[in-house]
Amino acid sequence: MEPDDKKPSRKLYPQELKDRAIRMVLEAREQHPGDLSIVGRIARQLGIGDQSLRNWVNQADIDRGKRAGLSSEEREELKELRKENKELKRSNEILRRASAYFAQAELDRPLR
Repeated sequence: MEPDDKKPSRKLYPQELKDRAIRMVLEAREQHPGDLSIVGRIARQLGIGDQSLRNWVNQADIDRGKRAGLSSEEREELKELRKENKELKRSNEILRRASAYFAQAELDRPLR
């Protein structure tokens, strides 16, 4: 794979910066409700990506009940449940194979 073919790496921002940026957007929206360029301006001021800030604000709206969708808490719970489900499926597969192995061994045992 050529270096140009790689996906861009995800830049991790400190939570304090995210919280500040979200707060700035929400305050600016209250002051200028019709201004659609708020997110872009604030993102440039803080040196973050427009889409990242837009995603953070959308998630904050969901968490505050202002928009439909999975809250951050629900997303985390879903992630944990999927992880647990994957582990349980793996464990069940191991038990199924062990059960089949021992059942076969029982059939292969000579009668006395």
